[in-house]
Amino acid sequence: MNEAASVVWVISLPLLGALLATVWRQYAATIGWVSSALTAGCAVWLLWVVQRAGVQELALGGWEIGLGISLYADGLAAVMVLMSSLVVLGCSVYARHYFRAQRQHELFWPLWLLLATALNALFLAGDLFNVYVTLELLGISASALTALGAKRAALRAALRYLVVGLLGSMLYLMAITLLYAAYGTLNAVQIAEALQVDPLGWAALLLMLAGLALKMALFPLHFWLPPAHSNAPAPVSAALSALVVKAAFYLVVRLWFEVFAPLTTPLLANALGALGAMAVLWGSWSALRAERLKLLAAYSSVAQLGYLVMFFPLLAVLEGEARQWLFGAMVLFALSHAFAKSALFLAAGILLQYAGHDRIRELSGTTQALPLTTFVIALAGIALVGLPPSGAFLGKWYLLDAAFKTGQWWWVLVLVAGSLLATAYVFRLLGHAFGHLPAVKRPVVAATQEIPALALALLATFGLGLGAMSLWSWLAHTGTGAGL
Repeated sequence: MNEAASVVWVISLPLLGALLATVWRQYAATIGWVSSALTAGCAVWLLWVVQRAGVQELALGGWEIGLGISLYADGLAAVMVLMSSLVVLGCSVYARHYFRAQRQHELFWPLWLLLATALNALFLAGDLFNVYVTLELLGISASALTALGAKRAALRAALRYLVVGLLGSMLYLMAITLLYAAYGTLNAVQIAEALQVDPLGWAALLLMLAGLALKMALFPLHFWLPPAHSNAPAPVSAALSALVVKAAFYLVVRLWFEVFAPLTTPLLANALGALGAMAVLWGSWSALRAERLKLLAAYSSVAQLGYLVMFFPLLAVLEGEARQWLFGAMVLFALSHAFAKSALFLAAGILLQYAGHDRIRELSGTTQALPLTTFVIALAGIALVGLPPSGAFLGKWYLLDAAFKTGQWWWVLVLVAGSLLATAYVFRLLGHAFGHLPAVKRPVVAATQEIPALALALLATFGLGLGAMSLWSWLAHTGTGAGL
């Protein structure tokens, strides 16, 4: 089979699954997890193709690049597709039991597979307008999935999520309109080659950054995230936190290091880093004060996204091998957060189903009643704090090292303060969970719920921590768009 076909299959399989789940609703759950498993297999195939044959670029329909839909897969895109497919697969296995007795069962699977389609298409898009289309599909499917929470708070959060998403997409669309008027193309590579350092280029960059910052809930544009993530069904919360906001961050990385590289000055990078630092402190403090587990996880996402943005001012001044290692650390941190946060939300969903609530102060006896679920929460907490051997530990270590090497010691203060606050809210959660409650009745939890959560938590801690060196080396050789 043609190697370039691997780029197409990771998009077409979930899209086909969404169509089949709509037509044969009685088999929607089976179609959903089978489509997710096949997509994950194709994502592994894509990674192998990129590793063996290098960057894959495909123009659909025989059109020249710049005229039709182009797909582009380098090392970074392939890694993000694999990460997305693994999280979607884990959540799909979990959701099959989660939605079994709920009315939302038939609505969930078509929307869920559309979300997976949009994510993979976004990661592989080589054209800025196609990115806009996938952003719209992603936002609409994500807000519809949020509304499946069915409560008034969930519906209100979904509507706010939809409006915010549309606003972010409009800002992005304004930017690509300016670029097309100036350069006559929307292909990312062609625009990068033709870009001029002029007011139009600055306007396009700032509009895109504003739109994507709104979509990734970067402080102070985070107001929509905690209600949406905490009120959505558990598998949806996991995808929103692990994947949807990460897709916006991925686009910021692509635009920053590839398309607008001549305009990304250290001053702009420091301004972005300052927003990240405020996100770390405010998000961690809010997580420490949260009364519910899902709300704690949502505020923690704001903080973790702040860490990712703090890499930018350091990458702006580093060169050569040091820059290569720091970029790899940023990718590793993003992957670790995705797996850890999805595991934490799935564990929170189990608690909600069997305890009837997720109030942190009333979780005493959770260890006795749900030992494996508590273990998942502890593993996810290790990654969120950044303790070894998690991938987040290595990400924070290289961030700390780069701050000292470049003399930007103020980022160290934020890193230490954020880590201490993360330690406090994780230990507060575990302290209540390990509280003794005599004669606790142990519920029978489906293995299809606990095992996916455990697998994702193990990937965040041991999998990425032990495989970090291979990931860094591979990204450096397959290209990341960071000038490596």
